[in-house]
Amino acid sequence: MSIFKAYDIRGIVPSELNEEIIYRIGRAFVLFLGCSEVVVGRDVRLSSDALFESLARGIMDQGADIIDVGRVDTPMLYFSARDKAAAIMITASHNPKEYNGMKMCRENAIPLSGATGIQEIEKICSEGNFPDARRGKMIKVDKVDEFVGFSRTFADLGGGKRLKMVVDGANGAGTLVYPKVFEGLALDFIPMYMEPDGTFPNHEANPLIEENMRDLQKGVVKNGADIGIALDGDADRCLFVDEQGKIQRADIVGALIAREVLKRTPGATILYDLRSSRSVKEEVEKGGGRAIQCRVGHAFIKRQMREHDAVFAVELAGHFYFKEHFYTESSAIATISVLNLLAKEKKPFSVLAGAVTRYAHSGE
Repeated sequence: MSIFKAYDIRGIVPSELNEEIIYRIGRAFVLFLGCSEVVVGRDVRLSSDALFESLARGIMDQGADIIDVGRVDTPMLYFSARDKAAAIMITASHNPKEYNGMKMCRENAIPLSGATGIQEIEKICSEGNFPDARRGKMIKVDKVDEFVGFSRTFADLGGGKRLKMVVDGANGAGTLVYPKVFEGLALDFIPMYMEPDGTFPNHEANPLIEENMRDLQKGVVKNGADIGIALDGDADRCLFVDEQGKIQRADIVGALIAREVLKRTPGATILYDLRSSRSVKEEVEKGGGRAIQCRVGHAFIKRQMREHDAVFAVELAGHFYFKEHFYTESSAIATISVLNLLAKEKKPFSVLAGAVTRYAHSGE
């Protein structure tokens, strides 16, 4: 089975993806895009540091400079790449610990998909014709404070009840940056599994599997919290639990976030993937917005957001996309948007979600 997928590169380390292969991919990536610099970040998986070294060597051998943003989550990588020509995040997202991979972007954090570059990169790798080039250099940068400051501009928690949130970081990359966004805000942040550990000792970093949500559900009830948030392995998706310990589907949460987004941008266009409840469309239109159904898959959604100048999009798998975050996912802004709504509405999360849960749903 090929490691070159529809939206990313992914495989088991080292049998499918190893340092030799990722070196060739680095060279092929630079050749395909013709870029002079590449922003690179990596998650906390045990193989990520070694793969980074080989990827960086390939990129530099093909003549491009590395802008190394270090160990970060994927939203942080997108933020760092927002005005750059190319970017790669070394991560296997929500996959088990033996996997690793890469999410690749061209200019302005626009993703490469199978049809828009990944197949070409695979072909270049297979042919192995890499022309000589000047060797690039490595530049280390720290964008964490800038990212945290940007994300916090969306917070508006004043005047309401002091909220209590439980966050399950699943020992993944979300433990690195996401908690810093909430430091000093008017709320109580209760961490769970917030130590970075690429062995994922407590449970897999995949909140779509209900078993992986059980500790968070219990933690919310035990702590009398208003909300619980579960991050996946690279924190580009998140799922929510209400104060009763019930998992709230991402499309329902997206309908609530749409309400908050439309207050900032009246009349805006909002996308929802075709698996979502029709109540998302109804809530958007009730709020004065324009709702458009879209295909599943982050590459398609990001492209359609640009085509329709959409300000927000929700995907049932727990991805929340914001135009203000350069048409990419932000679990931090999604969380802040829900917290803003809870603070203003002064109603329990279960009540707000229940008001827009009107139809039966078949799930994924």
